[in-house]
Amino acid sequence: MNNFKHCSFIFFATVIFTGCYQSTSKDSSSIKSASHISHKEVAAKGFNGENEGACLLPIAPEDTFKYISKVLEVKGDVENTLNLTVDSLKRMKLVTLNNLNVVCLSGATSSAKATRKAVLLKDILEKAVIVQQNHKDRNLIIVARATDNYKATFSWAEIFNNPTGDNTFVIFEEDGKPIASHGEMKLICANDIKTGPRQVIWLKSIEITRVN
Repeated sequence: MNNFKHCSFIFFATVIFTGCYQSTSKDSSSIKSASHISHKEVAAKGFNGENEGACLLPIAPEDTFKYISKVLEVKGDVENTLNLTVDSLKRMKLVTLNNLNVVCLSGATSSAKATRKAVLLKDILEKAVIVQQNHKDRNLIIVARATDNYKATFSWAEIFNNPTGDNTFVIFEEDGKPIASHGEMKLICANDIKTGPRQVIWLKSIEITRVN
């Protein structure tokens, strides 16, 4: 009788252990599968704000064109809403940029040898004329937005009372050619310690918002 009880205990223990092992294996398989899918989804979407190579997750060439915007809209708390094209920018005061590095948050650096043509963001905002009730009315945020909804933000003081204002550019040309897969226009703040996070490729709008 004792032998029967002992055998029964071993049998049930074996069944329970096997069930637990299978369940654990299924859970591990599910986690691995979910991780794999998540990685593919992220890789397919790409990543704005930083540069190629180590800084930018891959995006299929056929998907790149979905994000290109041919018009840069300047809107919000401005007297003049603007819809700027590359031709519009070419008629403004141009800046030439050489050897501008894009440094990712990770510290990875891309040494870009291209000669770039750009316009200061500050000049664009002065053309739009930010609405201010008086000279102390400076609680404003400037948002640069991409077609994939990536955003970089600046305060009024950064642009109009700081060296950042003379180092934040809307780029439209590299080595005499359109900037291609980065869209018609892109924005970058050249005097950030790490310039990647406030690089906005596929730039579609500049939005001025009042902070209450």
